[in-house]
Amino acid sequence: MPHVAGIFIYPIKSCRGHAVSAASVGPWGFEHDRQYMIVSPAGEFFTQRQLPRMALIDPALSAQGVTLTAPDYPEIKVARPASRAAVTLAVNVWSDTVLADDCGDAVSAWLTGFLGLPARLVHAGTDYFRPVKPSKALLGDTVSFADGYPFLAISEASVAHLNDRIVATGEDAVPADRFRANLVIADCAPFAEDEWTRVRLGEIIFRNAGPCARCVVTTTDQHTGERGKEPLRTLASFRRDSADPTAVNFGVNLIHETKTGTVRVGDTVTLL
Repeated sequence: MPHVAGIFIYPIKSCRGHAVSAASVGPWGFEHDRQYMIVSPAGEFFTQRQLPRMALIDPALSAQGVTLTAPDYPEIKVARPASRAAVTLAVNVWSDTVLADDCGDAVSAWLTGFLGLPARLVHAGTDYFRPVKPSKALLGDTVSFADGYPFLAISEASVAHLNDRIVATGEDAVPADRFRANLVIADCAPFAEDEWTRVRLGEIIFRNAGPCARCVVTTTDQHTGERGKEPLRTLASFRRDSADPTAVNFGVNLIHETKTGTVRVGDTVTLL
């Protein structure tokens, strides 16, 4: 039976993720997923697209906030802003402008030093609200600082199929973490996830919001920050979007219709 093989939370958008055995779902997606974001002083968001070094920042959540570590850099503890933050910033995520709580000058100095350009950390607090794009949304569908949708799912079989093609060209296989998915599914056919319409994973019903168009982040080693040509080069040979040949797809975006509950590793995948 197809089932959930992996669950991943990314506390800071585009920084290192963590595997968990279970995750609670809230209005924006998995709780604590992409609820922090690194921005410029003007409020423009940063990702590994521009700054592959972000892959080296490892955020660990705690009841008080988040602790950042990075290679050859001292850790820093960042308290979660109070329920009514002293400083609220207007920040941009693609075409959306949202209000977020600034996390202070100390972590700003830490990020600026590590990344090599002015940067601040913000948190999605009580003033934050961001609906899913109207073309895919129903009333009540909202999202965190994720690119566009609350969840991203891939399957082990799809990764294996892709890697067979990559290895056949003489290149090394890539790990699944290149795709930065929230959900990894086992025991299904390659690209079976593409065909989902509605699906239940554990307590949660999800709706397919369409394929995920991949970018240069997939070519970034999530442990070193170094870039190569795979898997985008091989994906471009067989996964171009029929409606938009400039897009190369891998994995599916999901919107949760059940707004509260839990997903656990081992939960069965049921098509609805």
